[in-house]
Amino acid sequence: MAMDIDILFEEPAWENTALVPLAKTALRTALAELGLDPDRFEVSILACDDERIATLNAAFRGKPTPTNVLSWPAEDRAPKIPGAMPELPDTDADADGPPEELGDIALALGVLTREADAAEKPFEHHLTHLLVHGLLHLLGFDHITDPDAALMEGLETRILARLGVPDPY
Repeated sequence: MAMDIDILFEEPAWENTALVPLAKTALRTALAELGLDPDRFEVSILACDDERIATLNAAFRGKPTPTNVLSWPAEDRAPKIPGAMPELPDTDADADGPPEELGDIALALGVLTREADAAEKPFEHHLTHLLVHGLLHLLGFDHITDPDAALMEGLETRILARLGVPDPY
């Protein structure tokens, strides 16, 4: 069984990117780094434009501007103590059962492209970072407090290094 990644290409220009192979590699690597079997999980990705993500950002975060990535976890796993590990999925669950849905990630092509250009980094590296970032949000990681940010960013850096992507921080 392979990890189930459902991608909706709402913005057609996304189909000219390496989103599909990068998502498979980035999400599998991130889950494996956390000791989770990637084949036991599924994630949905919305590949959209800036207008759509601005609408979503306004509806869910009260910020009517485009952003690079948004995540909607299927389950709240956030720790109660800043800097603590989230409650990750049960690794002893029935491996023969259906995959566990982790949640949804939305990515905005325009914002992502402009940010990569401004930082003078390859588009594929920035996309990989945002895929890992979005997945970690689905798993309960956050960066609101300094201790939470240190934990999440350290994990992102380790995962990205495994993928050959330089430290984005």
